[in-house]
Amino acid sequence: HGYLLNQFSMDEHAGYFRVATTTYIYTRRDNTMYNNVYILDENLEQVGKIEDIAPEERIYSTRFLGDRLYMVTFKRVDPLFVIDLSNPSNPEILGELKIPGYSDYLHPYDENHIIGIGKETESNQWGGISTKGVKLALFDVSDVTNPTQIDTYEIGQSGTDSEALNEHKAFLFDKEKNLLVIPVREMKDRYFDNKLGYYRNKIWQGAYVFGLTPEDGFEVKGTITHEDDEEDTNYYYYG
Repeated sequence: HGYLLNQFSMDEHAGYFRVATTTYIYTRRDNTMYNNVYILDENLEQVGKIEDIAPEERIYSTRFLGDRLYMVTFKRVDPLFVIDLSNPSNPEILGELKIPGYSDYLHPYDENHIIGIGKETESNQWGGISTKGVKLALFDVSDVTNPTQIDTYEIGQSGTDSEALNEHKAFLFDKEKNLLVIPVREMKDRYFDNKLGYYRNKIWQGAYVFGLTPEDGFEVKGTITHEDDEEDTNYYYYG
């Protein structure tokens, strides 16, 4: 029935086990990929399913929250799916939002808003997709049939990364304090160093601190670094 992405691909709720998978099929003639949601009862008997979601894309992130599943797949654009699980025998896709970029991790803000962190993307001159900086997004899911992206914030250029994309414990969010903190390894401008004779990018490493509300979106409150002279001592070298 497919492969699991991570711990957020599974969930137990009200006596049911829910799981989201990506199926890869490779043959001599063809390759295909699609995504699925399965619901099993206490005896691990399948009671409901949705298969063949977003063909030729794979799951990048999922979040089960009560009777809903939020799922992001990606190949060229980022569909955020809102899936209703309230009837275990008949789960259904309620709505979807297609936007550039993708989210590697989804985190609840409140019952009507979801935070996503991943990468921004754009089409390139060769007809493919280029990955840009780290992207924060806030989604409004109050209308489950029409989820919307109400704010985004992009950090750095291509090559910028955050541990929060792979480790959810690196994502610090405190709604009461209106505080969101993420670690960042930020790729800055590339330039030619005449003294050394090669191109290089300055790299900044530290944490971004945001305020976040649905009304005002992401507001940078400040940045913190442990390097006293990071602009001069951390570089990414090109051969």
